[in-house]
Amino acid sequence: MIEKLEAIYQRFKEIEKNMTDPNVISDQEKMTQLYKDNAELSPIVEKYLEYKKADTALKEANEILATETDAELKEMAELEAQEAKEKMPAVLEELKIMLLPKNPDDEKNVIVEIRGGAGGDEAALFGADLMRMYTRYAERNNWKTEMLSSNITDIGGVKEVSFLLQGKGAYSRLKFESGVHRVQRIPTTESGGRIHTSTVTVAVLPEVGEVEVEINQNDLRIDVFRAGGPGGQCVNTTDSAVRITHIPTGLVVSCQDEKSQHKNKDKAMKILRSRLFDLMLEQQNSEIASQRKSQVGTGDRSERIRTYNFPQGRVTDHRIGLTIHRLEGVLDGDLDEVIDALVTADQAERLKQANE
Repeated sequence: MIEKLEAIYQRFKEIEKNMTDPNVISDQEKMTQLYKDNAELSPIVEKYLEYKKADTALKEANEILATETDAELKEMAELEAQEAKEKMPAVLEELKIMLLPKNPDDEKNVIVEIRGGAGGDEAALFGADLMRMYTRYAERNNWKTEMLSSNITDIGGVKEVSFLLQGKGAYSRLKFESGVHRVQRIPTTESGGRIHTSTVTVAVLPEVGEVEVEINQNDLRIDVFRAGGPGGQCVNTTDSAVRITHIPTGLVVSCQDEKSQHKNKDKAMKILRSRLFDLMLEQQNSEIASQRKSQVGTGDRSERIRTYNFPQGRVTDHRIGLTIHRLEGVLDGDLDEVIDALVTADQAERLKQANE
């Protein structure tokens, strides 16, 4: 591992040298790549230099302890040696995590899809709560939100909604949100005051470009129709709504939020590309999971991942056994405590697998 870190350090120094080379500076494409590589390696090098500094301090302290006779100097050296010994293992653990293979999709924007499950109107209302939770989380991170498609009930619930969250590292933060979210509460539509259990399914898909997923136009059936709103009333007098069926997989995407047929088609294709990419990832993950299952979960849409219990004011993530008692804050988008715990659990599992 130290050899690998030293190689990274030498590569980093080479990059910095090249960034000041006049011949390289004039090549915009090369400079862009160098800046990207520099930014990627910089945190690892910084942490490695911290380790090297502690290692040097330990060696110097041990040398003083072996040769020095002055009691005061030896006492100071003992303290420095102890401090270095305590620091080095912690820094090494951080470096191990930094060296774990990066998910190439982590820096991407995400498409979040929310669908009401068991529970009728109450499930749809909770779907609206989850949509607000993720859009509020996006606001807290200064990400942009773009609505792609929606099917809203008369009382403001969400039967189905897809929206894009644009921000650096959005997928790395939200990728563990895929699965079944369960709510336990007294519905506003319930007069008897009984606690109901309802479910909502969330899918988090990395946004992908046309180059990443090629779609054969001959594999598509595109239908256009008039958009309809809640209650079935007509919200458009032209055939602006678009339904795209991907014949080989049977995937169907409909968009009707825009007044322009062209815009609705673009949004539907954006969702379709991400769903096809996710289908491909799911197949890969299934092959890996058949050999070894991650503690955090496989992203299986049928996996119950979290419960939001209103009477007790708690949120429980079942994959990692985390329970926190600040339901209101979580639903207002204060998700970092939950997400950080999921990321840490995933890192611990991957470290364990790397060491086996």
